[in-house]
Amino acid sequence: MSTSNIIVLVAFAFYMVMMIIIGVVYSRKTKNNEDYFLGGRNLGGWTAALSAQASDMSGWLLMGLPGSVYLAGTGEIWIAFGLLLGTILNWYIVSSRLRKYTIVAGNSLTIPSFFQNRYRDNKGVIKIVSAIIIAVFFAVYTASAFSSGAKLFATLFGNGQNGEMDQTAYVIGLIIASVVILIYTFMGGFKAVCTTDLIQGLLMLVAILAVPIIAYAILTWDHGFSTALISKGVDNPENYLNLFKNTDGTPVKAVSIISSLAWGLGYFGMPHIIIRFMAIKNETEVKKSRKIAIIWVVLSLTAACLIGMIARGYLNEQLEAGSSETAFIRLIQEIFSNNAVLIFIGGIFLCGILAAIMSTADSQLLVTASAISEDMYKGAIKKETSEKNALFVGKIAVIVVAVIAFFIALDPNSSIMNLVSDAWAGFGSAFGPVVLLALFWKRSTLSGAVSGMAVGALLVIAWDYIPFAGGQTLSNATGLYSLAVGFFLALIVNIVVSLISKKPSDEIVKEFDSINNVEI
Repeated sequence: MSTSNIIVLVAFAFYMVMMIIIGVVYSRKTKNNEDYFLGGRNLGGWTAALSAQASDMSGWLLMGLPGSVYLAGTGEIWIAFGLLLGTILNWYIVSSRLRKYTIVAGNSLTIPSFFQNRYRDNKGVIKIVSAIIIAVFFAVYTASAFSSGAKLFATLFGNGQNGEMDQTAYVIGLIIASVVILIYTFMGGFKAVCTTDLIQGLLMLVAILAVPIIAYAILTWDHGFSTALISKGVDNPENYLNLFKNTDGTPVKAVSIISSLAWGLGYFGMPHIIIRFMAIKNETEVKKSRKIAIIWVVLSLTAACLIGMIARGYLNEQLEAGSSETAFIRLIQEIFSNNAVLIFIGGIFLCGILAAIMSTADSQLLVTASAISEDMYKGAIKKETSEKNALFVGKIAVIVVAVIAFFIALDPNSSIMNLVSDAWAGFGSAFGPVVLLALFWKRSTLSGAVSGMAVGALLVIAWDYIPFAGGQTLSNATGLYSLAVGFFLALIVNIVVSLISKKPSDEIVKEFDSINNVEI
């Protein structure tokens, strides 16, 4: 191993040990399920905001999105516009009301518990359906984070040739990333995850802002950016830098723009994001969190898109589709390589990528554990179990889901962006309409919610995985993102079934109406 690799490894080791220490500290403060899964509803504004956004913007922000922009140009950044709009709407429409409603509705600790309490589901049907959806799609989502960590490790320490991934290094990286994330999530629970996410969110922001600024300054000090692109094989920079054109000069298709903007719909149904709203201390902190989160997202999404474009003009080696997601890693390596001090600084910036990966995976594992422990085990299988037993089951669930995600991520050629896309669509379609209607439509019923949830999840699976159209999936045949279809179909089904179902009880309606007057 080279000296530079050893220096970077020291930076990584220091960072990982710090995360584990946080897990140890908070393990001593975790006494019950509310502590482990919701932190006692005591999050401050900064922690809530950065934890929510760091858990949202996973390895795809620093690897998947820059990789897409690197290959195809600014026509790929419509996703960023969709995500920004979704973030703003989520914080302004959902955050405050969800926080209040979950407290009033039986002090719900999880999203499935809120659904059950909101609709007075005595049989626990909606809890079980929700928990199954969470387990399925979070296994895929967590796999994307593990894959990001493995690709980071393999790119830095592997011996792959011609852009190929070193498979041995990939598997070793996958094991290391999985184990470290497991340790501090398993030990510390929600507070440990949120505290590490706060640190990781700040580190991500520093890395994602500093690197493209430095790279752009170096790249353009004696010639223009377009000239740099031409020198690195981009024949038509005016197309590469045009929002409405592909690199070959053809217009970006309307279906592509619609699909990219549709990513914003996913926010309303992301359990690992909206659970942060439930844990915020008070309304004042909600308003503070809202502003911090939106500023963070504007800066991080802008910087991620710039990384892809700048890397295309900066990197000496031209990356192909299989290695484009390592553009940010290679950019850091080329900039910070002259001496030990620069290499160590580069190692700290690389920890920003590690932070993005870990901040999402830990949150996903925790939400999955809460769904299995609180909603399936305690909610349906063994209702009279003790807090200690339920907490134990939740921790075992963390391990099981991590193992499943590990095997999904074993393929080094798996696309981070594709894995995230599938999971994002699944949650957005299944939970997004239910969350919105539960919060804002008093006529919504249990039958409507369960029907809409099932239709949303099944539509995404069918659209993305079953070859209906002449051997092609509907996703490939139409070019339309499954979330754009699944969200609205689930919404329609929820509304129609609710309207033909028996009206909600007076108790449910009274509780719904009381939320506007609640000050918590």
